[in-house]
Amino acid sequence: MKQKKLMLLGGIRYLLPVIDAAHKQGYYVITADYLPDNIAHRYSDEYVNVSIVDKEAVLKVAREKEIDGIMSFGVDPGVVAASYVQNKMSLPSFGPYESVEILQNKDKFREFLAIHGFNVPWSLAFSSLEDALSDLAIFSYPLIVKPTDSAGSKGVTRVDKEENLKEALLHAFAHSIKNKIIVEQFIEKKGCSSDSDCFSIDGELKFVSFSAQRFDEYAASAFVPAAYSWPSTMSMQQESELSLELQRLLNLLNMNTSVYNIETRIGMDGKAYIMEVSPRGGGNRLSEVIRYATGVDLITAAVCASVGDAVGEIEQKPYQGYWAEVVLHADNAGCFMGLEISKDLSAEIVEEDLWVKVGDEVESFEGANNAIGMLILKFDSLKELEHALATQRQWLKVNVR
Repeated sequence: MKQKKLMLLGGIRYLLPVIDAAHKQGYYVITADYLPDNIAHRYSDEYVNVSIVDKEAVLKVAREKEIDGIMSFGVDPGVVAASYVQNKMSLPSFGPYESVEILQNKDKFREFLAIHGFNVPWSLAFSSLEDALSDLAIFSYPLIVKPTDSAGSKGVTRVDKEENLKEALLHAFAHSIKNKIIVEQFIEKKGCSSDSDCFSIDGELKFVSFSAQRFDEYAASAFVPAAYSWPSTMSMQQESELSLELQRLLNLLNMNTSVYNIETRIGMDGKAYIMEVSPRGGGNRLSEVIRYATGVDLITAAVCASVGDAVGEIEQKPYQGYWAEVVLHADNAGCFMGLEISKDLSAEIVEEDLWVKVGDEVESFEGANNAIGMLILKFDSLKELEHALATQRQWLKVNVR
């Protein structure tokens, strides 16, 4: 029987477990982007140089390679192109291309949510600085300014007063691929926001997870997630409400079988908000931690689904213990001098995954791409987890000179 070919868009390290899962299934893996030195290309069977945001170019290569499936796990910019190829080549798909375009475009997504009666912040999209500044009276503060098409929290700014708006707009435009940004109401959250991975089979949510997404107030950007923990800070009732709303959204969009990275929050107004949904696995190794915590393997399921094979048993399972993932990062750019973890930390260090070595130059934490590694931790109690994350700078030091 012919070996199935899976194309993965991107070459970042978050693709390594995807490549491993694909190889274990016996698939031939092609990685694709325009950066031949990216780490994932060392582990795939073949590399092709193509821009993953150019859907026609990706389609041309996909046809030439006669692929059986395509996905963009952990790589937000490639999701639209992957969906385009799926639909053009009649490959297993996340769902209709038009639906994926809605999910991947922040202003279209907000409009869709509003039309269909979801809780949604007010939002306005702009394609030029002049348009955005033409009528300042339409804005109320605080607000968030961000590109409609960027990932990794790049280009995002909270604005609390009018005099800071122009700088935030310029920052967002500088990080937009298509020169389009969105200005929206800032939803003050109750507890922690959530950023975690979920999975649907034939459009039905089979596994839903919610995390507690945490940020570092001392980092260069206050909007880049610095840690995650499971379970979330939401109540069971709030998680249930969000699960039902997510299912309603997938039904409206006619989605199929896919892993999703989903961001949600509970506002101070008590309302449950769906902030982002993308038919891909999240970055920051989220699906891997979920596999540790529950035994549910979303990565292998997503790989199998992408080439039309059975995904196996995906079902809701409880967390086995209390889990946290700390995104290692530097406060300032400079020369990395080492990592210190105190023995007083009351957790099992399941993984210490450091991506740099002493002497390497590191950047300040302005985007998810500035991370230098991950710590995956397991705690015996929620109290121990909360204390460790609240006192992180006492037991964890990233030394930079």
